[in-house]
Amino acid sequence: MDIKVLLVILFIAGYLAITLEHTLRVDKLIPALGMMALLWAIIALNQMDVFNVNSDLKQLEPTQLEDILVHHLGKTAEILIFLIGAMTIVEIIDYFDGFATIKNFIRTKSKVKLLWIFSILAFILSAIIDNLTATIVLITILQKVIKDRNTRLWFAGLIVIAANAGGAWSPIGDVTTTMLWIANKVTAWQLVEHTFIPSVVCMVIPVLIASRLKVFSGEIEIDLKEDTAPSKYGATMLYMGLGAIIFVPAFKTVTHLPPYIGMMLSLAVVATFAEIFSHRLFDISSVGEDKDASDAASHHSPVHKSLGRVEMPSILFFLGILMAVAALESLGMLFNFAIDLDHAIPNRDIVVGILGIGSAIIDNVPLVAASIGMFSEPLDHPLWHFIAYSAGTGGSILIIGSAAGVVAMGMEKINFFWYFKKIGLLAFLGFAAGGIAFMLMRDLVLNV
Repeated sequence: MDIKVLLVILFIAGYLAITLEHTLRVDKLIPALGMMALLWAIIALNQMDVFNVNSDLKQLEPTQLEDILVHHLGKTAEILIFLIGAMTIVEIIDYFDGFATIKNFIRTKSKVKLLWIFSILAFILSAIIDNLTATIVLITILQKVIKDRNTRLWFAGLIVIAANAGGAWSPIGDVTTTMLWIANKVTAWQLVEHTFIPSVVCMVIPVLIASRLKVFSGEIEIDLKEDTAPSKYGATMLYMGLGAIIFVPAFKTVTHLPPYIGMMLSLAVVATFAEIFSHRLFDISSVGEDKDASDAASHHSPVHKSLGRVEMPSILFFLGILMAVAALESLGMLFNFAIDLDHAIPNRDIVVGILGIGSAIIDNVPLVAASIGMFSEPLDHPLWHFIAYSAGTGGSILIIGSAAGVVAMGMEKINFFWYFKKIGLLAFLGFAAGGIAFMLMRDLVLNV
C-alpha cells in the first residue's frame, strides 16, 4: 500500500472517531492526539519529503522535517496560548460572578421580547468571549429565568444559532476565525467589514421566523430572584474582562505583534485587579515558606482557580487536530487537493458552501485548518472571509455541528432529532440568507 494512502486512511479513521465521539464514548482529544502522533511518526520513519507552502509563489518548497515541525508547532502554539489567555479571563469574570450582571437586562415577560434579548446578547457576547462561552453563560441564565423545559429548548436552539452567527464576524469569536486571523489570512477590521452584515442576516432571519411561531406567543412567568448575593466586583470584572479581550485586536493593529502577546498583556491586567479585589496580600516575606502555606495561599487566588478551570481537553484536542492537518499539509497533499478541486468545481462559492454545510457534520476546526493549507489566496481575499462565515455558521444546522450546539445539548439534554426537526431548517435558512448577503456585498464592492 502506498504510504500516502495509508496516511489518508489513518486521518479519515481519526476524523470519524472524532465525529462519533458520543457514540463511541471516547473523548475526541484521544483520537486527535493519537492521529497526530502516528501521522508524524510514519512520515519520519519513512523519511518522506516534506514541503513548505509558498503562498506568494503558489508552489511547494522542500524543507527539513525538524524545520517544518517547529514551524507548524509555533503556529499552533500561537493559537493555543491565545485561547488559554482568553479562557482564563472568562473564568476570572465567572469567579467574581460577573455574568450575573447580564441578568439585569431581562425585565420583560413577553416571550418574543425575551427571544430577541437572548439572541442579541448571544450575538454580541459570542463576538467577544467566543460562541461556546456565550452559550454556556446564556443557557445558565435561561435556566434561572424560564422554568418550562420545552420553552427553554426552543430558546436554547435559537441561542446556538445566534452565538454561532456572532462568533463568525469576530476574530476572537470562534476558534476558526481566530485560526484565520492568526494565520494572517484575514485582518480584524476587514473580517468585521465583510462578515458582520451576513452574520446579522444569519441571526435575524431564524429569530424573525421563530418569533411568529406559536411557542413564542404570549407571556411567561419569570423568576428574577437572586439565588445568592452578587459579588460587589462582578460588574467591574465583567466590563474589565470584556474590554481586555476587545483590546487585543487593537494591540495587534498598532504593534503588529502576534495576537497572543496582546492577550497575555490583557490577562496580566485582569489578573492583577482580580488579585487586588480578592483581598489577597502580596507579602514578599511569604516567599520560601513551607509548601502547605504556599498551597493554601494559591487556593484562594482567583487566577490559580481560574487557570485550573480552563478546558485543557479542548486545548489538547486543538493541538492534535491542527498538527494532524499540518502533517498532510507538509506532504503537499492539501495543496494538490486544492488544485484538483479547482479543476473539478471551478466555482469557489460552491466549494465554500459545501464546507459550511459540511461543518454541521464534521468539526469545523479541521475543515478550516485544511482550507488554510489548501488555498493560497492573499491576505483578506474574499475567499477567506467567506470561509470564516460559512464554517462559523454552517455548524448550527445540526446540534453536533458546533461547540455551542454540543454544550447546549449537554446542558439542556436536547435530543438530536428534535433539534434537527425544530431548529435545523431555521438554521439552514439563516445560513443560506447570510451567504447570499455575503456574495451580494462582495460582488457590489468588486464591481465598484
